[in-house]
Amino acid sequence: QVQLVESGGGLVQAGGSLRLSCAATGRTLSSYAMAWFRQAPGKERAFVAGISKSGSNTYYADSVKGRFTISRDNAPNTVYLQMNNLRPEDTAVYYCAAESRNILSARIEDYNYWGQGTQVTVSS
Repeated sequence: QVQLVESGGGLVQAGGSLRLSCAATGRTLSSYAMAWFRQAPGKERAFVAGISKSGSNTYYADSVKGRFTISRDNAPNTVYLQMNNLRPEDTAVYYCAAESRNILSARIEDYNYWGQGTQVTVSS
């Protein structure tokens, strides 16, 4: 079983950047495909970006393509989400998630493990 802890959230002005980190303990991160989801107030949790076990495949929600980049470094057991050109509509709690089948899914139900989330607030 893997435990996930997100960090790096905060308050930023529109147009700014943040880098989120997701650190894994308990099992090596290379055993899992990883993803970032987000949940804005009053809205359902939604897929943001995903990355395969090896890191060779990535995929993104249309709303963040060209602005966000997901990456992983299996040596320190960490997944990152680089967020550039942030917009007020990116304001949400961001969660990282892990699944072991490497199916590159955007569906919440395909992920077995979740972090506690980190708040990102973008001011206009």
